[in-house]
Amino acid sequence: MRTAERNRTTAETDIRLTLDLDGTGRGEIDTGCGFLDHMLTLFAKHGRFDLTVFCRGDTDVDYHHTTEDIGIVLGQAFAAALGEKRGINRYGSMLLPMDEALILCAADLSGRAYLGYELQIPTQKVGDFDTELAQEFFLGFVRSAACTLHLRQLAGSNSHHIIEGAFKAFGRAMREAVAIDASAGNEIPSTKGVL
Repeated sequence: MRTAERNRTTAETDIRLTLDLDGTGRGEIDTGCGFLDHMLTLFAKHGRFDLTVFCRGDTDVDYHHTTEDIGIVLGQAFAAALGEKRGINRYGSMLLPMDEALILCAADLSGRAYLGYELQIPTQKVGDFDTELAQEFFLGFVRSAACTLHLRQLAGSNSHHIIEGAFKAFGRAMREAVAIDASAGNEIPSTKGVL
């Protein structure tokens, strides 16, 4: 079973998260931020991951700590559920249209943390969510998951569509990257023998 449960409590957030990489796309999300709930639900659905997230954070200040810390904990859960990464594809990518927006996402479960983030989000907010926090989420994720992730906006002018397209593409690229490659057997997909 490729599953993980992670809890993280700081002075700013209290997070409980479970992840099943071989799920059906079921998300039970309660972060205290409606927009982030929606994005994580889309990520779970399009990645076909079963994901539960409960977070209580200092949202009376803003959504920064909640967003960043959930990215951190989700990355930790992916790392734990993948273990040595034996038999996985390792790489995944998606070119996803979301109305006028077109988003490219490419992932490499390389063991090296890197975020290439090229989203030009034209507004500072979607609802009460600060759009700059999308980058903080993905930074937290790649650092904890130790993966390379590129997000690039090829078209689009609607902030909601750009971010929604990014989360959907992220889910689909990660689904491909974590999928078991039947032809690989139990091998680690690296000439180094470790990821």
